[in-house]
Amino acid sequence: MNYEAVYKQLTEEWNNNMPFNQLLGLEITRFNAKKSEVRFVWQDKLIGNPMQKILHGGVTASALDLAGGTVAAANIIEQLADVTPETVKQGLSKVGTIDLRTDFLRPGRGEQFIVTAHIIRSGSKVAVARMEMHNELGEHIAFGTGTYMVG
Repeated sequence: MNYEAVYKQLTEEWNNNMPFNQLLGLEITRFNAKKSEVRFVWQDKLIGNPMQKILHGGVTASALDLAGGTVAAANIIEQLADVTPETVKQGLSKVGTIDLRTDFLRPGRGEQFIVTAHIIRSGSKVAVARMEMHNELGEHIAFGTGTYMVG
């Protein structure tokens, strides 16, 4: 099975059909079972502290969660015995965030933000991902751990 074609189709679908992520400007730029990447650019509507002009913590947490969820989803797809549009849809219908921990390391400043995630553990029921967010200068803004229902 060509997983890359499935990932490409899901990336397009999720980027175009998830209104909350569109509102924040979150864009899945790549993902597979090993790693995912989400990017977004600074917008004034994302300010959480108007005095400091830094990102709202909820934006940071949402971006981390999206990256973790996509890599968890890829792990579901690669565990399917038969990868068809129907089995992918059925498998992904089970994905949900169980727990999300966000550690803020420094104020969310930058012009562009890059969030990456990789799987720490993927089982038949639960997957755990580790996520990081950096700005365009490579400054580490936050990291997180997400636990996702996958089965």
